[in-house]
Order: sequence, then C-alpha cells, then structure tokens
Amino acid sequence: MEFEIFDLGLVDFKKSWNLQKEIFLKVKNGFLKSGLILCQHYPVITLGRSSNKKNILFPEEELKTRGIQIYEIERGGDVTYHGPGQMIAYPIFNLNFFKKDIHFFLRYLEEIVIDLLGDFGINAQRRIGLTGVWVEQKKIASIGIAIRNWITFHGLSINIKKEDLANFRFIRPCGMDIEMTSLETVLERDIEIADIKQNIRDTLSSNRGTLLQPKQRVSLLT
Repeated sequence: MEFEIFDLGLVDFKKSWNLQKEIFLKVKNGFLKSGLILCQHYPVITLGRSSNKKNILFPEEELKTRGIQIYEIERGGDVTYHGPGQMIAYPIFNLNFFKKDIHFFLRYLEEIVIDLLGDFGINAQRRIGLTGVWVEQKKIASIGIAIRNWITFHGLSINIKKEDLANFRFIRPCGMDIEMTSLETVLERDIEIADIKQNIRDTLSSNRGTLLQPKQRVSLLT
C-alpha cells in the first residue's frame, strides 16, 4: 500500500486535526491511497470517546492560562496530553488495502514503536489488555485511533523529551494512575526529535512485517 507523508513540524493540534479530515476525504474518494502525518503539538489535552472529564485534574481555565488547549475528539480511549516534546504520527490508512482488523492495526502501531525503541537499545513491551507501549512499569507511547469506512485517523505519540513529561501531572493519563516516561529519561541523554522522525520513516519504509510501501515523494506543509 502506498502512502504519502505530510511533515508538519510543530503545529497547533486543530490544524493537524483539520488536515486529517481533509486527507481522510481524499482517501475515501480515491484521490489518495493513504497518508501519514508526522508532527509535534503545542501543549494540548485531548479527550477520546471513552473519556471521563474527571481525569483532567486541573480546572480548564487554569490550563488555558498555562497555554494548554482542550479538545474532545473522535478517537478511542480516554484523556491524554500532547506537547512539543513528543513525536506524533497520524496514519490515515485505507485498511481495505492493508487488513480489515482494528485490533491487528493497533498491534501494528505498537510494533512500530517497539521497533523504533529497539533501535535505541530499549526493550519496550505491550501490556495485556492495554493499548500503548511500556518500558518496565512506565508508559512511553500512547495510541488512540478512529476508523470510518475502514479508513484510520488519529494515531500514536511517543514521549521523547524529558522536560515535557511535567505536563502529564495535569491529567490521569488514559484514565489510569500510571507514570509516564520518555526516550531521554530512559537513555539519560538528549535526543533530537528529527532523529525520531527519520526513524519512523525508515521503519515504515523497511516494511517490517507489513504490506506498507511509502511513495518516494514527501510533502512538507507549514
């Protein structure tokens, strides 16, 4: 399956959300086979379809004064935080050309993260009954998707920069009392977001256990 890559850099969540919808319609109407958005976000809290607002631990007005926006969105899962210290990937994939199995696709996204972290010498794992990726007892990557007409949107976020972890204190991540970690925290050294972005591209391009093949052309949107 071919897919086009849209590299947005650091972008407001709503802009990327709108672009997901635009790409979704192009895929649905046959103008694009599939797409992959890579980006970082300014601080934002999103609530999925299963969210309980009580899992946001600070008043909304206080969060806004701190520059943190809040959006209720159509992905699965509970509450999560996104910030500039994460690498985010939104696959808008037509599963009619992949595999029409939601659980398989979630495991596929987890495997992408596990492979990426393995390239850094980190032994990351899944947890039975939970979606996401963990390093020992701490969560390093969150996954939440939506699917319509067997086309996916929303996706995954990987915590890279350790200084961005502080904002997770404003929520109960995924509605659970868990501790989040980051790639920098585990490796105890600085990591460039650009390196992770390239690694994601390489992982997808290497076709590790998948039927995906990216197009050579990369779209850069600002």
